Amino acid sequence: MGLLGQALSWLADGSHWVGTGGVLQRLAEHLQMFVLVMLIASAIALPAGLLIGHARRGAFLAVNAAGVGRALPTFAVLFFAFRLTLRYLPRPFGFWPTLIALVFLAVPPLLTNTFVAVRGVDPDTIEAARGIGMAERQVLLRLELPLASPLMFDTVRTVAVQVAATATLGAVFGWGGLGRYIVDGFASYDYPQLLAGAILVAVLAVVIDAAFGVLGRLPALRRLQV
Repeated sequence: MGLLGQALSWLADGSHWVGTGGVLQRLAEHLQMFVLVMLIASAIALPAGLLIGHARRGAFLAVNAAGVGRALPTFAVLFFAFRLTLRYLPRPFGFWPTLIALVFLAVPPLLTNTFVAVRGVDPDTIEAARGIGMAERQVLLRLELPLASPLMFDTVRTVAVQVAATATLGAVFGWGGLGRYIVDGFASYDYPQLLAGAILVAVLAVVIDAAFGVLGRLPALRRLQV
């Protein structure tokens, strides 16, 4: 039996799915981290990108700061976050370094593309809206946001897949999640477990991407994007 067959046998073993350290527990940890990161990063980046794009100010600073964030390797950010939390937080291992690093990964593309999406709205359309008496808040929420939402949604979708896949690195610093199988499998030379972990992460990323694809077809969201 080849390595792939052994990995599939590992996944087919029900004992690997339940109990402490089982797939269901690791999946729950992974999804918890994923949801927290996406909520925090979206709460930071999307409003900031909308305001910067609407005001047409601060673009240089925002784009360059985001560029620096995107240039830094995620593993390096994890390492520095680990050192920081080791000194200042009561629970330094695993959770906090992973959360900080993934938020740092997610914010730059969300911020940059939201700004670009709003900045790309036709200036003549905006001036016409102001000319008929729309307040700045109305211009932002009723005009710029709907027109910018397709690109914003696609960015959130892409970032969500990246976060789900990159969260596996947190296992190197003691966090759980599906990456635990990859790290533990490598450390113990249990390559079927390692490959099984990689398969689980890949499947989760595909499922998240498909879920966003379905979400994008919902009538309420399609109306927002008109």
